[in-house]
Amino acid sequence: MSDAKEFVTRLQILYKKHHSWLLKVAYNLTKHKENAEDLVSELYQYLHEKQNKKIFYGDSYNLFYCSKFIKHRFLNSTKKSNKIQLCETMKDNQIDIPYDEEGDLQMQRIHEEVMEELKRLEKTKLWPQSKIFQMYWCSDDTLDEVANKIGISKSTTFLAVKKIRKYLAEVIDNPYKVNDN
Repeated sequence: MSDAKEFVTRLQILYKKHHSWLLKVAYNLTKHKENAEDLVSELYQYLHEKQNKKIFYGDSYNLFYCSKFIKHRFLNSTKKSNKIQLCETMKDNQIDIPYDEEGDLQMQRIHEEVMEELKRLEKTKLWPQSKIFQMYWCSDDTLDEVANKIGISKSTTFLAVKKIRKYLAEVIDNPYKVNDN
């Protein structure tokens, strides 16, 4: 398959499989249907123009990347409109607090660590559970939907996801983890 066709195919798969989920992500941010649709359209346009193989995942695009794109586009547009309003009404003692990108970068590093660890698990006896976890974690599917896709019970899917979560919690240092001590 030529590169141009592959990008079009992956974009079509992203639309068919995850369009409603992307709209939900955008709607949760904007709280307006039209603005959510605009953000998702910007995502599709960006992916079509950039044609970046680094953000491929499976047969489509990396959903984590897509959701971060939507979030950043929304925050950037909100920041611009807020700056305009602040300039008009700002007093000398008010300060515009910048958006904290370090937290997002840290979350992205954690996501990459998880993906690397799941890839490493392909060579171990935890491979089946890691694939189930990956299907659940990297999509908007429920445990039921994942179980139906694979053809196993929901409880088996739940146990596999739980086992891999426990394993990952032991292996990966998560700075967002709440200590119960």
